[in-house]
Amino acid sequence: MANPSNHERDIHPALRQQRNSSFDAKELTARFERLLSERRLNELSSRANQNRQQPPSSYHYQSSSSSSSQYYSNRHSNVPPSYSSLRNLPKIAQAPQDPASIKFRSLLTMVSMTPLKYENPGLLDEALEVISRGGALERIYQEAEEESQILQAQAASIGDDEKPEWGYQDCLIRSLLRWFKRSFMKWINNPECSVCDSPTIAVGRTPPTADEKARGATRVELYRCSNETCGAYERFPRYSDVWTILRTRKGRVGEWANCFSMLCRAMGGRVRWVWNAEDHVWTEVYSEQQKRWIHVDACEEAWDTPRLYTEGWGKKMSYCIAFSIDGATDVTRRYVRNHAMHGLDRNRCPEEVLLYIANEIKQLRRDGLSKDQKRRLIKEDEREEKELRGYVVQALTAEIEKLIPLRGLMPTSSRPDEQKLPIREERAEAWRQASDGNGSGPNDGQPPREGH
Repeated sequence: MANPSNHERDIHPALRQQRNSSFDAKELTARFERLLSERRLNELSSRANQNRQQPPSSYHYQSSSSSSSQYYSNRHSNVPPSYSSLRNLPKIAQAPQDPASIKFRSLLTMVSMTPLKYENPGLLDEALEVISRGGALERIYQEAEEESQILQAQAASIGDDEKPEWGYQDCLIRSLLRWFKRSFMKWINNPECSVCDSPTIAVGRTPPTADEKARGATRVELYRCSNETCGAYERFPRYSDVWTILRTRKGRVGEWANCFSMLCRAMGGRVRWVWNAEDHVWTEVYSEQQKRWIHVDACEEAWDTPRLYTEGWGKKMSYCIAFSIDGATDVTRRYVRNHAMHGLDRNRCPEEVLLYIANEIKQLRRDGLSKDQKRRLIKEDEREEKELRGYVVQALTAEIEKLIPLRGLMPTSSRPDEQKLPIREERAEAWRQASDGNGSGPNDGQPPREGH
């Protein structure tokens, strides 16, 4: 018999025995979570004993600051996250006290108002009327029905108990997405000159007029005609009012995501408007078929590809917060799977404070709901938190697999959004050219997809 290789001799006997036996991924995950919980409880007990010797305020500040500093110090290492960066899970919500945290709380509270506009019945009726023009609404419903039937037939061909990948409502939003991108909205970089139709050159910004303010223009970009014989100036108001965007049908990421999110709501979908702290915004819609929130980017006609920005564009992000009529949720873990490669420092506030802000917004939005509605949303929150925690486990597993080859033992995912995305070179190159070199975003105020 041939002698075993050096690699085989170096493997621990317990690991070699496990390799030869059946591997239970669920059992590994359960044991991992139990280990974290037990260590967390032991740590809390130890801290409780120490807390008797300290004033409450002193201990409160020390625990949050030490966990944050230790977390940030390990952000950009090339090794897997250590237990010290995870040991403070679960977080205990803490009210903001320092000026930076209070400022961040005000910002998130303000932007959380955006999806409330989508609940205006008059606006939703207007949106449906706009879609109905030219028979677009009928075509959207027809395409959704055809796709739904195809998915049902595919599922039936596999087995009687097999469910379609997407439900009818999902197909409806997918059809709306194609129409919105290809037929409805117009992307604007530099607007054409309204006098001679020549290209324009960016000059800077100018204050909005009273009429532009009334229609939700938060700022106005100013451009000059490149034709020297013309020299006319062109104003480009960045409208935030969805009713106005329905009529102008042009803009960049901010206008696209705002308008598309509202149209999804008009079509009966449950919608989230996702804010990214760097320079992007997009949409999430809830799939009753899959019982989870689905990433949708109208600018890219992207459906259920949350790793598009990091692994597709090579972009780095810090915060991704989803806002809806039901509250706010930190969904960064859905979009940033490998924090060492694609994460930026989360230094706007301690993690405990961010949890407090999200809970505060949720409580405010759900205050008038019935007990059954609140119970349903709590179950959805728990299911989503389990999903987001799963991404952390998958990232740790992937890093461990790089250090210790365990082919055939580690679980693999079959969900489309879990697969490795091919990098779109044109988008990745555009992002690199517009960034400041570290992937943190453009430094000239003009990102490829300017969201806000």
